[in-house]
Amino acid sequence: MLKRIISILAVAVLSVTVSANVQAATVTVKKGDTLWDLSRANNTSLENIQKLNHLTTDLIHPGDVLTIAPEKHYIVKNNDTLWDIALDYRVTVSQLKEWNKLNTDLIHPGLNLLIYEGLNTTTTKVVTERPINQAAQAASAKPAAQAPKESEPEVEAASTSNTSSREMTVKATAYTASCEGCSGTTATGINLKANPNAKVIAVDPNVIPLGSKVYVEGYGEATAGDTGGAIKGNRIDVFIPSEQDAINFGVKQLKVKILN
Repeated sequence: MLKRIISILAVAVLSVTVSANVQAATVTVKKGDTLWDLSRANNTSLENIQKLNHLTTDLIHPGDVLTIAPEKHYIVKNNDTLWDIALDYRVTVSQLKEWNKLNTDLIHPGLNLLIYEGLNTTTTKVVTERPINQAAQAASAKPAAQAPKESEPEVEAASTSNTSSREMTVKATAYTASCEGCSGTTATGINLKANPNAKVIAVDPNVIPLGSKVYVEGYGEATAGDTGGAIKGNRIDVFIPSEQDAINFGVKQLKVKILN
């Protein structure tokens, strides 16, 4: 399935252990301190202290507690996504967008991203936003984002004597064809814009063959009619015509039964 990433976010909470060598520090402002002095003493810039602490002026007061974090610049490479970069640096997609004044999840090779390292403490829960894929507008479009770097559930054989059907647990997200410029045509030629009520899921053909009839828990009977660069292993995307409903779907663990 040809897709592009747009600004639809499903929040997934991931438990991670941070073992980075760099950590953010807090500084308590003393009488006579200025932002300029603190920036020089901590090898950072006045503007970055303001950005990190949401300051709108240069004025600080004794007793104020400011966060100081090491700065790093990352040059975006081909096939990078904000999701992957956020996971690598133990930050959130929202933080990356805020620090770099991004209004979209779309990034391009060569973009210089500002990252503040060490903002998360050891054994913390990092709220990371996972982008939901949408149908792309052309065959030459950029490949979809890589799958998030987390373990996938194992394929489970159904406990049934009917060998023609299999049941497995999958991670499910949602996508929609209602984005501007999207063709809405799936890998098997289904026009989702013309058929908004179609029950279609995107699959890894190595796990669920294209064209299969399936039953998805909570979604109903559907056709495995699409693919996606981020849909690998026990992962599926369910088609939902409404953009808001796709957002609300989030990330779920569902059972899928292959009917034929």
